[in-house]
Amino acid sequence: MNVLLVEDEPRVADFIDRGLRAENHGVTVAPSGAEGVELAKSGEFDVIVLDLMLPDMHGFDVCQKLRLEGDHTPILMLTAMDAIEDRIKGLKIGADDYLTKPFDFDELLARIEALVRRAHQFAPKTKVLQVADLTLDRELLEVRRGGEAIKLTAKELAILELLMGAPGRVFSRTRILNQVWGYSEDPLTNVVDVYIARLRRKIDPPGSEPLLETVRGHGYRLKAAN
Repeated sequence: MNVLLVEDEPRVADFIDRGLRAENHGVTVAPSGAEGVELAKSGEFDVIVLDLMLPDMHGFDVCQKLRLEGDHTPILMLTAMDAIEDRIKGLKIGADDYLTKPFDFDELLARIEALVRRAHQFAPKTKVLQVADLTLDRELLEVRRGGEAIKLTAKELAILELLMGAPGRVFSRTRILNQVWGYSEDPLTNVVDVYIARLRRKIDPPGSEPLLETVRGHGYRLKAAN
C-alpha cells in the first residue's frame, strides 16, 4: 500500500510515517496542501491521509480540488476539530473517512486499510488487458505478444499487470516494490531492476517495437497507444 500523507506538523507526520513503514507500507509526506495536490497527480497512491489545518490552504480546499480534477483516490481526513458540522462538510466535498486528533495508530491503520480494500473491491477489472499487440488475460494468466505465447513467472506477471493497468503512467521502484513484493523499501538493493530486465527481454524481443520504457530518475512505464 502506498500512502500520501499531507501533514505539516513534523511530530505527527513522523509518528504516522514511522508507524506505516513499520507495517511495510510506502509513505510520501507533503508538508503543504499545494505539494500534496501536485504529488497526488502522479497517481501512485492507494490512499491519501489529509490534515485539515495546513499552512497554505485548508484541507477542505485540497480535497475539493482533487475531486474536481477527477482524482478518486480514497481520502482520510485528520483534524482536531470534532464538530459534527465539520465532519459532514468534509464528507460532502469528497472525503471518504474522518479521524479526529488525538488518535490511536491502530485505528488509523485499520481505517486506511478498510478504505483501500473498499476501493479495490468496487474498481472494475477488465478481463483482458491490451497494449499494442501485447495482451494479458487475467483469468487464464496468459500473456501474448503478436499472438505468440510468453511464459512469465508470478512476479513478472504481477509487474506486467500493474504496468498494463495504466499505460503511459510512470511507476516508481517504490510503487512496484510495494504492489508486487509488499515492501516499502528494497531489501535486495536492485530486485525491481532485475525483474524489469527479465520482463523486457520476454515482452520486447529483437525486432519488435519496444513497449517497456525506463524513465530515468522516476521509474518504468508501458508505452501508451498512440
